[in-house]
Amino acid sequence: MTHLKLLGTTALALGLAAPAMAQEIRFMCYSDGNECEVYDDVLTRFEAENPGVDVIVDVVPYQAILENLPVQLAAGTGPDIAKVTDLGGLNEYYLDLAPYVDTAYWDDSFGGTLDWYRVGDRQGYYGMHSQLTITGAFVNATLFEQAGVEMPGPEATWEDWAAASRAVAEATDTPFPMAIDRSGHRVAGPAVSYGAALNGPDGPTLSDEGFAAFVQQFVDWHNDGTIARDVWAGQGGATYQDAAQEFINGELVFYYSGSWQVSRMNDQVGDFFDWQVVGSPCGPAGACSGMPGGAGVVGFEQTEHPEVVAAVIDFLAQEDVYAEVAARTRNLPAHLGVAAAGVQFEDVTPAAQAALSAFAADLPDVAPAAFWYQGYPGNRAMFGITVERVSQAIVGELSVEDAVARMADDLAAAMAESQ
Repeated sequence: MTHLKLLGTTALALGLAAPAMAQEIRFMCYSDGNECEVYDDVLTRFEAENPGVDVIVDVVPYQAILENLPVQLAAGTGPDIAKVTDLGGLNEYYLDLAPYVDTAYWDDSFGGTLDWYRVGDRQGYYGMHSQLTITGAFVNATLFEQAGVEMPGPEATWEDWAAASRAVAEATDTPFPMAIDRSGHRVAGPAVSYGAALNGPDGPTLSDEGFAAFVQQFVDWHNDGTIARDVWAGQGGATYQDAAQEFINGELVFYYSGSWQVSRMNDQVGDFFDWQVVGSPCGPAGACSGMPGGAGVVGFEQTEHPEVVAAVIDFLAQEDVYAEVAARTRNLPAHLGVAAAGVQFEDVTPAAQAALSAFAADLPDVAPAAFWYQGYPGNRAMFGITVERVSQAIVGELSVEDAVARMADDLAAAMAESQ
């Protein structure tokens, strides 16, 4: 836990500085890399200008954001501010910032990502998208060179990469050809590339022919050793698991994760081997789509200090502050002005700079179905259903046909419950 004292110029304009009346704000934060540390530094600089307000940043594991935060909010014991990824799913708890901020500036700055935080008739200004992400693949270029295997080109398919990764692993005695994070979000892009609609004529779906085709291919790759089995088969329920450490250790040829891992690769791979980002392979449906996503900073209605909470978030949303945070955390900006101006990422290797550029270049290829899925408020339930049932097919508890049928039943039950 780090202790922050903050407020920026927006707060001063609202007349919030009041030394005699201390206002404590709790900010629940998780880091993919160094985000909470950078927020600590950035926000602390403004404490002297705004005495009387303390922001306590509780640095927690990502799993706490997924599992503990919703329980706390339902019980009325949640923080004032949090960094979240279940953007629409927590909408009922969000503080509407509209009464406290310049909404025209927010429209111009954050555009379509504002809709990811809106649900039904709750169409306010709820979240500042702090880091825009996209899924894609990291490859160990050194292993390809050692194996004498040519790396597939820009229009290569998933099957092309599977074949090449197997050849490299065999030639170099590398333990794992491929891995994909154990996450319903992570497999959604590949599923779309195999023809999954995600939002069909009758509503959200995880059981159309395209989704089933990807699940069959995914299970087959686990069975023949193409994909590292323990990432998905070694966990229970909907528990998240990545394979970043295996890639960092040089034990993995092809790793499908996302842009948020660049900072970690930059810091931990070093000169151990050459790595690069190759984006999302193409599928038989013709798409080469990753999944957009990321995290946002939101306030909650249960706060006792809505003006202060809004001022803190609005300060972080200002272009100069946002640009600094993006540069220091090595994250793709969702702020349209910052993105247009370009970000000079700090303390990155040439490989990391190239990786961030490659991820940014993939954003235009995101399929409409994937963009819709990221904003759908029920996507968290769909992600969990995907992980649980696909895992059962991988370990042999269910056939692929039965797993897909169970996903349909699970989704129908989840939608009925949400109604």
